[in-house]
Amino acid sequence: MTRFANTLDFAREMDQQDALAHYRQQFHHPIIDGKSVLYFTGNSLGLQPVKAKEYIQQELDDWAKWGVEGHFHATNPWVSYHEILTPASAQLVGANESEVVCMNSLTTNLHLLFVSFYQPTAKRFKIISEAKMFPSDRYLLETQVRHHGFDPDEAIIEIAPREGEYLIREEDIIAAVNDNADELALLFFGGVNYFTGQLFDMRRLTEAAHKVGALAGFDLAHAIGNVPMQLHDWDVDFAAWCTYKYLNASAGNVGGIFVHDRHGDNTEINRFGGWWGHNKSRRFLMENHFEPMSGAEGWQLSNAPVMGMAILKASLDIFQQADINVLRAKSLKLTAYLEFVFNDVIGQFPDINLEIITPTDPARRGCQLSIRLAGTNKEFFQALTQAGVIADFREPDVIRLAPTPLYNCFEDVYQLGQTLKSLAQDWQTKGWQTNGWRTNG
Repeated sequence: MTRFANTLDFAREMDQQDALAHYRQQFHHPIIDGKSVLYFTGNSLGLQPVKAKEYIQQELDDWAKWGVEGHFHATNPWVSYHEILTPASAQLVGANESEVVCMNSLTTNLHLLFVSFYQPTAKRFKIISEAKMFPSDRYLLETQVRHHGFDPDEAIIEIAPREGEYLIREEDIIAAVNDNADELALLFFGGVNYFTGQLFDMRRLTEAAHKVGALAGFDLAHAIGNVPMQLHDWDVDFAAWCTYKYLNASAGNVGGIFVHDRHGDNTEINRFGGWWGHNKSRRFLMENHFEPMSGAEGWQLSNAPVMGMAILKASLDIFQQADINVLRAKSLKLTAYLEFVFNDVIGQFPDINLEIITPTDPARRGCQLSIRLAGTNKEFFQALTQAGVIADFREPDVIRLAPTPLYNCFEDVYQLGQTLKSLAQDWQTKGWQTNGWRTNG
């Protein structure tokens, strides 16, 4: 185990030993108000790949050259552009290529998947999910349940941390599955909880759901590009993700889905149809009857948004070079170093009540630490931003920091620690009350 030191020399030594260090130069790093910033919010929006502009320009050039004929004659023909993204996407989630397709956006895709995988009956209608899930997912569950004529308060079972705790115990999830065995239709969780950064054992939860005759699906927004997965081998039924966080594909860009082959091979499964999900050998015959393609592609509706997909391709090309397992190894060290530096700095200021609520077990978290501003207001986060640290605040009192292994380095973490120390000293000197803070007392 590496013995950490909160020194610049140590951080630079770690960066010199980092075999992935060169990938940092393949991303644009923000300069705000003329100042380079420390960017720790790749869990909200990833940085722009340097080659993104080149990849978009290629499509613009082909559009200018070919017009509509670019669908078939562009350098990367648009009619099959989404297929270019499939191999790398499948590798990231541990799937067969037939089980993955990039399309639409995250919540749109989840609604489409629920059409197929949430088919409640009078007896089996309940959904088990995490409390404090991302609001869009909660709205998804509420509206899906209402659409089928059920009361959300009765149909949605939310598993929360125990009193005085921040993390959900998986044994509580499994107990809820077993307690509702005869009524459970679906288990639906975020693979990594957006608020705390807790990584759930998706294989274990899937097995628990299947044992009682329910299905299991996951929102992988905070998992893909962050942690290695094996969705096919874990027997997960379905999943969806966005690509603008750890996959660095630009704000609101195209999402992706996973549908296990045992479902994808069943073309009779209930779904909504669109012409891009129709038998592609007959797609342009403009027939009236929908004949879904086999595999995840059969859930497509519309043709590919090529400009956005070009940016995603620029990032996925990097992931194919870097390998998610190698990235995970760096992520474990980088996140552990952030934890060490944070504790070292804040430990010097006992009047500041900040605490990490992300799991301390590295195997149960991705590259994120959530910091609770216990007993304070938002001003600390605002001061951190003004000092050049780009992080993320989530109500009511949590700062999320994501040391992303593709473009963050150990020196970033050290400099973050120095900024924290400087702010703490400054606020302590000026007095907490004059800055709107409250101390532990």
